[in-house]
Amino acid sequence: MKVSILIPVFNEERTLDILLDRVRAAVAGRWPYEIVIIDDQSEDRSPDIIRAQIAEHGDIVAVLKRVNRGKGRAIREGLRQVTGDVVIIQDADLEYSPEDYPLLLAPIEEGRARVVFGSRFLGGTGAMSATSRFANRALTALTNLLFRARLTDMETCYKAFRADVILELPLAADRFDIETELTAKTLCRGETIIEVPISYDARRKSEGKKIGWTDGVAAIFSLVKHRLWPERGEAASEVTVLSPPAGEEHGAAGSS
Repeated sequence: MKVSILIPVFNEERTLDILLDRVRAAVAGRWPYEIVIIDDQSEDRSPDIIRAQIAEHGDIVAVLKRVNRGKGRAIREGLRQVTGDVVIIQDADLEYSPEDYPLLLAPIEEGRARVVFGSRFLGGTGAMSATSRFANRALTALTNLLFRARLTDMETCYKAFRADVILELPLAADRFDIETELTAKTLCRGETIIEVPISYDARRKSEGKKIGWTDGVAAIFSLVKHRLWPERGEAASEVTVLSPPAGEEHGAAGSS
């Protein structure tokens, strides 16, 4: 089972090297893997770090966006590059721990699920503010009401999909509403989402947290929209793709 780790990046020079080391430590020797990084026109040293990582390691495919469009567009561009059997979405800010990958992947690897979400509310929400906790629970409750689901954390970044599931979703979101779109369209297609507990270390605005109250409003609109009109098309954008020379596949040889 080859794992594709999809990492959208925007101005994450402080954490990117550390994150990539932790991602490799979590998967190397366990599964064949690839790391797909999508840089959303960062204004810091993130693109330079990505180029240096490609030069040093052969496990990265990088998509360099020419225009900043948001997390949703970055994920959609990255999905065009994946070659794995399973896709995990990973933020670059270290709020989520790659050490939780075995928990996310086990239900898929064992054939018990095709889609797995990592729930912060089944694990530990760390320093999540009371406002964020309320907003996340409210959006999840709305999701459960509209789609007859039983989720505890719809907005989680940690979403793992069998590739044949996520690649068939007609995604169109550009910003943080990608989280609601992924959830809504998965549920609309009759997929069962299994949740597993994960750890979580929330960061503050002063540490680069980008999501705000306007994204919560957009999430509500997105949920209602996808309940009423569950399918939409997809827009393309201009990108530059950097990849290592062809060579051996990374990960555990002989895994399946």
